[in-house]
Amino acid sequence: MRVAVVGATGAVGSTMLGVMRERGFPADEVVPFASERSVGRKIDHGDLDLEVRGLSEEAIAGFDIALFSAGGATSGEWAPRFAEAGAVVVDNSSRWRMSDDVPLVVAEVNPHALDDHRGIVANPNCSTMQMVVALKPILDQAGIERLVITTLQSVSGTGQRAVEELHDQAQALLAADDMPPPHVYPHQIAFNVLPQAGSFPEGSDSTDEELKLVNETRKILEAPDIGVSATCTRVPVYTSHSESVNVQTREPLSPAECRELLTAFPGVAVLDDPAQGVYPLAIDAAGRDEVLVGRIRRDPSHERCLNLWIVSDNLRKGAATNAVQLAELLHGRGLLRSGERRAA
Repeated sequence: MRVAVVGATGAVGSTMLGVMRERGFPADEVVPFASERSVGRKIDHGDLDLEVRGLSEEAIAGFDIALFSAGGATSGEWAPRFAEAGAVVVDNSSRWRMSDDVPLVVAEVNPHALDDHRGIVANPNCSTMQMVVALKPILDQAGIERLVITTLQSVSGTGQRAVEELHDQAQALLAADDMPPPHVYPHQIAFNVLPQAGSFPEGSDSTDEELKLVNETRKILEAPDIGVSATCTRVPVYTSHSESVNVQTREPLSPAECRELLTAFPGVAVLDDPAQGVYPLAIDAAGRDEVLVGRIRRDPSHERCLNLWIVSDNLRKGAATNAVQLAELLHGRGLLRSGERRAA
């Protein structure tokens, strides 16, 4: 099995390569692709050094799977080309998520959606990803009428330049130096909270991050009637997104029942003893693949509402790990297109 990793030198791409090694992904050959400035660069991949290639019609032939994390423009142009050449693409960008003929899949939540792929599979937004893993067992047991969500999203979700901006600003403040002006964000991020994650589409008072939570949640959970209200914020944390989620169920569900459901669900770790200081923390989620859930409690204002605190590493489960899990499922369930390509 030949696997292409497109955007291999970025934060998510490099994490995908690492997750593949950790999980023993059964690839006979892994080929990294990146922009022209990275062509020829060597990437450490266990016992091998992988040489980065540039995208071209000749270079993309003969792959079984292509894992993409190179932005929407690259995915829009090259994902169909990989698919036409016989690969199944798992794409991390927002380019294909809401396309009717592209399944939007979280490994633990809706793996059956892979059956209908036409060569491209979409990975959800990282904030949506971690939330729906926690919501799935609740939906199955008690149904969901409405969600009210506030996210606290780390700067690594924006990219390496945002990580550097937070570092430089924090360093300047602690040293009492002049504050470098913000470039990535509209305001200082160090020691601050920005009530804006993402950008505002023309004519909308919701950011694209907030709209993703609305639309992607409904698509993944196959529940178009769920009401979703989202506020996405950016916080001065390097890795892991945190979310406060208020869940209004259709049928009664106690906090104890909710804990039992979540404890038994794959991919979830319940950390919920707040009196002893036990609850999910961003620093504890970093480097882990589980979705951490705690502060599970009744909303005193509504008999069918629960409050959850959900935390996950946005680079791993929020992007890289799910992509690799989907590749494993495609391989294990015989959903690759290698036979089609060889017959052609």
